[in-house]
Amino acid sequence: MSNCRAISGARVEFWLAGPNAEYGDDYRATVFSDAQGQFRFESHLPPGYAGRPPHIHIRASAAGHQALVTQYYPARGQTEGTFDLVLIRTGE
Repeated sequence: MSNCRAISGARVEFWLAGPNAEYGDDYRATVFSDAQGQFRFESHLPPGYAGRPPHIHIRASAAGHQALVTQYYPARGQTEGTFDLVLIRTGE
């Protein structure tokens, strides 16, 4: 994608299961990307449950772009991860 650009001020929401494998407000967070389009989120590694591996739900949104809802699945034994979220401009 030759026209990709970082988006400052993008809203990135996270929600994940707590240590007891249940969801709750204590395991939700919202961050905003900085001027370079970067964000940082730190949390515990959520447990797997009901046959699903550990995962983190993510919703990214920014004015003029379609929202992205996805899930991040850390590799087994992974303690941190780095990834890009790509949003599509509305009307393109």
